[in-house]
Amino acid sequence: MTQLKVQNPDSYLLEMNGISKSFPGVKALDNVHLKVRPHTVHALMGENGAGKSTLMKCLFGIYQHDEGEIIFNNEKIHFRNPRQALDNGVSMVHQELNQVQERSVMENIWLGRFPMKGIVVDRKKMYNDTKKIFDDLSIDIDPNALVGSLSVSQRQMVEIAKAVSSNAKIIVFDEPTSSLTEVEVKHLFRIIDRLRNDGCGIIYISHKLEEILEISDEVTVLRDGKWVYTGSSKDLDIDKLITLIVGRELTNRFPSRKSKPSDEIILRVENLAGEYMPTVVDASFELRKGEILGVAGLMGSRRTETIETLFGLRKRKGGVIKLKGKQIENNNPREAISNGFALLTEERRETGIFPTLDITFNSIIANIDNYTNKFGILNEKKIAEDTKWVIDTLSVKTPGSKTKIQNLSGGNQQKVIMGRWLLTEPTIMLLDEPTRGIDVGAKYDIYELIIECAEKGNAIIFISSEMPELLGISDRIMVMSNGRVAGIVDAKTTTQEELLRLASKYL
Repeated sequence: MTQLKVQNPDSYLLEMNGISKSFPGVKALDNVHLKVRPHTVHALMGENGAGKSTLMKCLFGIYQHDEGEIIFNNEKIHFRNPRQALDNGVSMVHQELNQVQERSVMENIWLGRFPMKGIVVDRKKMYNDTKKIFDDLSIDIDPNALVGSLSVSQRQMVEIAKAVSSNAKIIVFDEPTSSLTEVEVKHLFRIIDRLRNDGCGIIYISHKLEEILEISDEVTVLRDGKWVYTGSSKDLDIDKLITLIVGRELTNRFPSRKSKPSDEIILRVENLAGEYMPTVVDASFELRKGEILGVAGLMGSRRTETIETLFGLRKRKGGVIKLKGKQIENNNPREAISNGFALLTEERRETGIFPTLDITFNSIIANIDNYTNKFGILNEKKIAEDTKWVIDTLSVKTPGSKTKIQNLSGGNQQKVIMGRWLLTEPTIMLLDEPTRGIDVGAKYDIYELIIECAEKGNAIIFISSEMPELLGISDRIMVMSNGRVAGIVDAKTTTQEELLRLASKYL
């Protein structure tokens, strides 16, 4: 193991020493160390399941650690709940947004600590305080807007503003850029620079290696619940980071293809348009058997709306869908599934998993009709066999099939959802940000799975906000701009500059 590089121990704002945490059947953290200085961004890295989130939940008072000590501002602390952490200057921007969507932006920011005027909430002060924070952070969102009316990226900015509103000295950012465009990422980095200059210690969790090297001052790596490395970001490059994270060298970031798509056009979409705005305006494209068609575009390009309309989740206003030369309608998801379509949604927590139910249920739910006889009795043996197939084939790390899916890492949750759709034996796979919030090792597993599906003859539409992975595994890339197809290019010959130019075509 690499030794911890201590330059000036007295300068630490936060020290987490020898932290251990166990759950039934698993030791999630085993003698882990994390030391954060003021005026720095400290990246916390590791594969899904490495213990990053568990460590941060111990800091934030969501979990109580079993062993070790936490020293903050030279005082030993032990927060019993998140409110104590917030009141004492520790804030966290969670990857999975926990917001009250039916309430306003400002109510979400000040929830549990509303400014009062006597016995009533001082809404004028709440509005003005929210507006001041937004102005300071250059966030253009109406404090009175309902959170449910905002885009995912806007909701992320609201959470960042909420963290800043508590005057925190330590702010944890957990995958903050997973839903942001490049422009929004640059905006976030400017906010982080300001916080760093103000003396905050930033703990930054991300699986995007390039941005880690760009934004961080120091890096700590965890693996299998143990501390592995702490050092300066300047001493690292992407290859070194990957080796530290996965414990082995990955000679290529993307698996190689053994076969090429056939010339057979399996799906033809002509002038697809949705009924209700914002939606797809005009999309025409072809998809070949065994092809991976990447989809690029800026926020608001309507990539998600396009495939949701194709899947019947959104009402179609016009256009023609032809599968193997035959016109189909896909008026709703059930009809789409019967036509051989599968949709892996962008928001895994909100629309992908059934969090409080087990892996078995989450694996077989899309294919439930295949497990019942004419009397409606479930075939428990077949269900157990198919669940085992999902766990074994996709290498899902879990104590067993009855484990609640919410207790798995993000990467393993995504593998279960992929397995769910593979059990339906789809012809067309629609994948919306399938590697979002997933570590580099699990990403490689997902890439291998996608390529394997393509080589077996599945046709795949693959949406991603990460241009390197679009270029790395796609055959062609369709670029969306403001609800329209701006161009379709060869992934092997195009450039990121060309993709960005096309993405701006109809703005």
